[in-house]
Amino acid sequence: MNDTLMLGVDTGGTFTDFVLYDGHALRIHKVLSTPEAPERAILQGIRELGLDPASLDVVHGSTVATNAALEGKGVRTVFITNRGLGDLLTIGRQARARLYDLQPPPVAPPVPEALCLETGGRLGSRGEVVEDLGEAELRRLHDTVKHLVPRAVAINLLFSFLDDRFERAIEQALPAGLFVSRSSVVLPEYKEYERGIATWLNAWVGPIVADYLARLSAALQDSRLAVMQSSGGTMAAAEAGRQAVHMLLSGPAGGLAGARFVAAASGRRRLMTFDMGGTSTDVALIDGELQLTTEGHIGPWPVAIPMVDMHTIGAGGGSIASLDAGGMLQVGPQSAGADPGPACYGRGGRQPTVTDANLVLGRLRPDDFLGGQMPLDTAAARQALQRIADPLGMSVESAAQGVIDLANQHMANALRVISVQRGHDPRDFTLVSFGGAGGLHVCALAEALDMPTALVPIHGGVLSALGMLAAPRERQLSRTCAGILASFPAETLEHHFQALESQGRTDLAKEGVPVGAIASRRSVDLRYAGQTFTLGVPWTDPRTAAEHFHHRHERRYGHRLDLPVELVNLRVTLHGPTPALSLPVTPPKTAATPVGSVHLHGTDHVSDRAAPVWRREELGAGQCITGPALVTEQVATTYIAPGWRCTVDETGNLLLTRSSGAAAGTATRGKKRQDRERP
Repeated sequence: MNDTLMLGVDTGGTFTDFVLYDGHALRIHKVLSTPEAPERAILQGIRELGLDPASLDVVHGSTVATNAALEGKGVRTVFITNRGLGDLLTIGRQARARLYDLQPPPVAPPVPEALCLETGGRLGSRGEVVEDLGEAELRRLHDTVKHLVPRAVAINLLFSFLDDRFERAIEQALPAGLFVSRSSVVLPEYKEYERGIATWLNAWVGPIVADYLARLSAALQDSRLAVMQSSGGTMAAAEAGRQAVHMLLSGPAGGLAGARFVAAASGRRRLMTFDMGGTSTDVALIDGELQLTTEGHIGPWPVAIPMVDMHTIGAGGGSIASLDAGGMLQVGPQSAGADPGPACYGRGGRQPTVTDANLVLGRLRPDDFLGGQMPLDTAAARQALQRIADPLGMSVESAAQGVIDLANQHMANALRVISVQRGHDPRDFTLVSFGGAGGLHVCALAEALDMPTALVPIHGGVLSALGMLAAPRERQLSRTCAGILASFPAETLEHHFQALESQGRTDLAKEGVPVGAIASRRSVDLRYAGQTFTLGVPWTDPRTAAEHFHHRHERRYGHRLDLPVELVNLRVTLHGPTPALSLPVTPPKTAATPVGSVHLHGTDHVSDRAAPVWRREELGAGQCITGPALVTEQVATTYIAPGWRCTVDETGNLLLTRSSGAAAGTATRGKKRQDRERP
């Protein structure tokens, strides 16, 4: 066995998950998160697993950058831009949150006016110098920044993606000891507002992320620490501290990488995923490869950095159920979090949550949560739900069912956003559920979308941590290169692509990736002349790329245009070898027997019926279970609803199929279905 162990760690809002791989087998573990100091939960889990940090290769998905941005807890940051653009981040795109609200409440600007500095060093659209930057101006900037006493500085000059000399000069002139973020490094693309927001976000949360990773690295001593990026690849922790904006979807990206990895073992490549944790639910679509976007958001701000394309809603196991002023039932987006957590956790929580509702309905076993390590308090859950049952004039069980139905509706609507609204038929995909609470809702969501098949991955409760072990080292690099596609000399584009690839190979080589093992993939952002938004297509040559673009535009919008195709951005993805990770084969076993039964309540034809309870670790390949039933495991529970049939495949995944009608035979075991800077 290899002396080095691989440990995936996903820090969530409620739990911190661990997956350990020793080259042969997987071990999983969970501890409650410690949001005030996330490294404490990580060190606790490593101790409880009995591991020596020096023997570990750790891949970490962190919410530190996300939480700092969403909670407005970034550091004091100075924003430096060209003269006349000091209010750039405040004005933004002048988009209204509510289109017809004529008196919207005032919103604080990202950077206070006193911290927005204007300077020379302005370039034109062809890279020509419009306003120079002299030594006197640099000294003035130095003195002003020193007087303002920030922890970080964001530099965003016009057209710096064409020539970064002025940004570099400003960085060198600043007082020592500051965290400096340059737009020509963070996002060398056109659109000064989006580039400015990315640069500011990187500076605003960068010191917090860097400090956290430094503390974690010191605590883990000689272990090798890597961090999951929002794009689904990893980078060394030391580099991640300087590129905090790439970590905003760190944990969720691990979940998608894990879903793709385990579903491939079951012969499924077209997936719709939903990751239901304690605080929120993330949904996404995977069509062979992870789908990336440069139009994501974090809170109210656009994030043009490549990240996995997902939709997030405030519906999780800890989502709080309440009645609004009109007596209408609401679920989320507020969450009980890890502390105090749902009422049934027995940690002081009093408000009813989705987890409490599942417990009252019998879909969670109070003595089997986290493998029996964390008993649940059914009486406390009932008492919490009584607070909404009494005003509604119904039983506690009926109120609990209402909470579940409403949470399911929220999640089904989210799944429609990433499928139906983008021209995809959900019936062509397999629904993959994971996260600690996902298996409790998978059948209901598949039914809501008329999907005949679903999959509950092995170790689905810790799939984000598992996915981090399956992710390669990666870099996403880009550069604006604008003009009519057919007019670019081939050698010019080749030169730019090679420059990006050279930079990426150098970065990966510094992290120990053999140069000969680095793979590269090229793509371009194209649009019709006169359009604002782009579509990304693979790059081989101009003619092929243009045809790809016409086809994709027609599929996305229903038509193609007889207009010149315009090139906007060049992109390169470089990654090292995929880690040597495999799922252990689940051998066939003598048919397992239920370990007990549970009384299920609800309106889905199982009222007053006892349903069998199975332990997932006792199920062998080929085992079939007919719903209603519960399948319990250390970190999650799966509820198999009436009308559904579950089959265990060779890798331990649970394949769920509708047992009646046309949907019943579609997932037989083993079957595969195949502006100012406008360039």
